Amino acid sequence: MSQPVILCTIEPAATGEVNAPLIVLGPSLGTTADLWASVAPTLAATHRVLRFNLPGHGFSPRATASFTIEELADAVVGLVDSMGVDSFHYAGISLGGAIGLALAVNHPSRLTSLAMFCSGAKIGTNEAWTVRAAAVRASGTPSLIAGSAARWFAPDFLGRDPKAGSHALDQLLDIDDESYALACEALAIFDQTDALGGIRTSVLCVSGELDTVTPTVQLQELAAHIPGARVVEIAGVAHLPALEQPIEVGALLGEWVAQASAGLGRGGATVPAAPRPAELPSPDRTAAAAYDDGMLVRRAVLGDKHVDAATAAITPETAVFQDFITRYAWGEVWTRPGLDRRIRSFLTIAALVTGGHEGELAMHVRAALTNGLSRAEISEAILHTAIYAGVPAANAAFAVARDTFAGLDTAAQDSTIRPS
Repeated sequence: MSQPVILCTIEPAATGEVNAPLIVLGPSLGTTADLWASVAPTLAATHRVLRFNLPGHGFSPRATASFTIEELADAVVGLVDSMGVDSFHYAGISLGGAIGLALAVNHPSRLTSLAMFCSGAKIGTNEAWTVRAAAVRASGTPSLIAGSAARWFAPDFLGRDPKAGSHALDQLLDIDDESYALACEALAIFDQTDALGGIRTSVLCVSGELDTVTPTVQLQELAAHIPGARVVEIAGVAHLPALEQPIEVGALLGEWVAQASAGLGRGGATVPAAPRPAELPSPDRTAAAAYDDGMLVRRAVLGDKHVDAATAAITPETAVFQDFITRYAWGEVWTRPGLDRRIRSFLTIAALVTGGHEGELAMHVRAALTNGLSRAEISEAILHTAIYAGVPAANAAFAVARDTFAGLDTAAQDSTIRPS
């Protein structure tokens, strides 16, 4: 493996500010920096915009050796370093989103925010990518045209915008076959699933309503495992939202990076006061689907160990109640987009302190840490509640929080000194 060479274009901010904040845009496999061409002007109103090409794509030189997604992320950091920039926003589609995830895992101090479009911690299967790599080596990228058109675009897109669609497909013809195949093999081994719970970057997960490659449920599951992440679905698009709906994508990203720059990417202003209907759970969702959604969020917030223990303890007398809280508390309320999980943790702690429910409080102190709150913020929440719910309730809550923190510290210390 070796770090691949990638090249980029840089658009200055329309404000003329030479040190304007930077946003980096990553393409999907088989596309070039032109994928973001209609979105970049919106972002360049306030930011410098860097768009790069994958190896052997566009004007980037072809790859001469195998590489990993993580090495592509390192190459992106190299481009940013060449500009003398410390921190930056990043948005990527499909493979470009996977690069962003690798940046969040391996270069967390560099990212101000991350937006992943139609992507995942693991995309597709090893076998499928290996088969595609072999097909490209045998028949070249022209053999991919029909399949890519079906995967990339909504059914009516080529009729609506034949120029944009044909331009993207024409560029696919010029991509270096071996570089494309090596990128397939990089995706075959890419898997950051186990690292999601440790991500502390502000993350936005965006799906396309008609995407069959990385469907909405996959982006919802991804967001459920990243502390504080948001998920949004764009209606009427498939796998390349920046090409299919550039105006909506530009507005969404502009709002996202503005909030993240203000320190709100994991806080209170991340969701508009009137969320778009596409972000709300479907009113036609079945009870079974609500239960499944609730179980995903419950596991993401409380942890598999807790949920497994609660499930194992279910008796005939408690089964209905466990189904009730999973469907209604976690599947109906915690999945709503009107508040992010950080705020829901603040509210839950305040409500439990007010009600004197110390038995539940320790669990939700741990959950709040998972959802991105710091220990200091949890203490502030309890202190604030003391004014309105009473000092005795807050005193008991501080004791629970202190014991919970101590238990977590002891567990962490034990794990570091345990013999290997």
